[in-house]
Amino acid sequence: MITQDSIEALKARLDIVDIVGTYVELKRAGSSFKAPCPFHDEKSPSFVVNPSRQSYHCFGCGAHGDSIKFVMEYEKLNYPEAIEKLAASSNFSLHYTDDTKQKKRSNLLETLNEWYQKLLEQNKTAMDYLHERGIYASSIERFGIGYAPTSPETLRFLEQRKLPTPDAIEQGAIGRGEEGRLFARFIERITFPIHSTSGAIVGFGGRTITGHQAKYVNSSQSAIFNKSRLLYAYHLAREAIYRRREIIVTEGYLDVVMLHQAGFTHAVATLGTALTAEHLPLLRKGEPKIFLAYDGDKAGRAAAYKASKLLSMSGFDGGVVLFEGGLDPADMIKNGQIEQLNALLHRPIPFIEFVISEMISAYDLQDPKAKETALHENIAFLKTLSPLLQEEYRPYIASKLGISPSLIQVGRPNKTATVQPINFSHHDIWELSFIKTLLERPHITDTLLDFIDGSLLQYHASEFEAALQGRSDDPRLSALMIDDRIRTFEGDEGMRAELITFLSAHYNRELKKVTTQNTISFDQKSYLIRQFRDKIERLKRGELVPLG
Repeated sequence: MITQDSIEALKARLDIVDIVGTYVELKRAGSSFKAPCPFHDEKSPSFVVNPSRQSYHCFGCGAHGDSIKFVMEYEKLNYPEAIEKLAASSNFSLHYTDDTKQKKRSNLLETLNEWYQKLLEQNKTAMDYLHERGIYASSIERFGIGYAPTSPETLRFLEQRKLPTPDAIEQGAIGRGEEGRLFARFIERITFPIHSTSGAIVGFGGRTITGHQAKYVNSSQSAIFNKSRLLYAYHLAREAIYRRREIIVTEGYLDVVMLHQAGFTHAVATLGTALTAEHLPLLRKGEPKIFLAYDGDKAGRAAAYKASKLLSMSGFDGGVVLFEGGLDPADMIKNGQIEQLNALLHRPIPFIEFVISEMISAYDLQDPKAKETALHENIAFLKTLSPLLQEEYRPYIASKLGISPSLIQVGRPNKTATVQPINFSHHDIWELSFIKTLLERPHITDTLLDFIDGSLLQYHASEFEAALQGRSDDPRLSALMIDDRIRTFEGDEGMRAELITFLSAHYNRELKKVTTQNTISFDQKSYLIRQFRDKIERLKRGELVPLG
């Protein structure tokens, strides 16, 4: 049995945004994150992840819990299985009440990689290959590049180190063939360790240097290795991705190593597979622009087309950079063409334009029937985009096809198929935007309370009070945070301008009320009129006026 102290230590290491974000595309909503619930079918996001509480909650189906509960529900695992999966992907060693059950699984791949790295230093052929490709010794060390020897040598090493065979098989280091014979999965290959987002080694990629039929191979799928959810070197690129709000996605390990070497430290690569929907949660983190840096050959264009279609339909911003003439990013860097590479990466073809152009290029536009088919295919693609983008790209498609934009009729979505939103009034929108801004930027609350309180709000005073009391679990506030129609005010100046406009309207209303009021004395009425007029004049001069 896993000790409770060990479970608590693991929980302290886990970040629920990282864990859930591996499976679900999370979008920031103030201090929390939101997504369509993965546990029931819905169109409007009601699933909220709260990093400060390290918990999730769905306001639709009621699902809630922590990182461990999420993995249990999503992967259909029991409690110990979920803990062991999270521990393995976090490079965390669990402790058990029975010492004989103590597991070293999380260290097996690290031990193997250290050995691979030592073997690389001793292998002249492998080192010469890396140096010929332009890779520095510092990059070899930073990326943990190694060399896997023959199968018998690897099996002998595992036996000498007393590393459990079941763990080695489970983690894809070795396999079992016919008649139960064991074999190493990486034989005479340069190895590239693949890490989880937390930095733990979860598998390897291997490139042959001795003419094996498969140029590249990856670890087999396992409980900790899913190549459709991982990106090579993401753990090294993560900080730069968040800082720059950009990510370069390439097709190869060496491209990534060379890009980092040249200062493009926000580069990653898919693991010998096309970009898939399972990659999107990881790409969504930090909300970066995506730049696809693919080969310009037929296979590269086809991969870029599929990826661009997926990314544009999913609302990502960015574009495609194709490398023509048989060159790739690694070649350009080796040849000292870093400035040219930088220029290319700053002139990508936007995803939607690339998809439309590739779609149309597949047809002979001299043939009227082919042109009609191209039109229908483009209309089908437009329907996957937002109404605004549909309208923006209608003229673009028309110009490419040489037809009138009026022929491109996308049609309106079926209103009965979706839940109709609540129609807020203008005043509702302003007050809710103000409250949402306070929830997202609580540090400004104390300052603003000198100028406004709940009594000034006509429609949502109770929500305002709930926000001030920090009741983040209030269903009304949770619903407000995930409602995309309610925007926050931008910057301190934006908030100041909005507040001046709101207070001006409020004091003008109060002035009008008091001038028509007959239940107070003349002196009191005169005093209030002077007070309100003074406040209104000061607000006109751009000065915030304190309450009282």
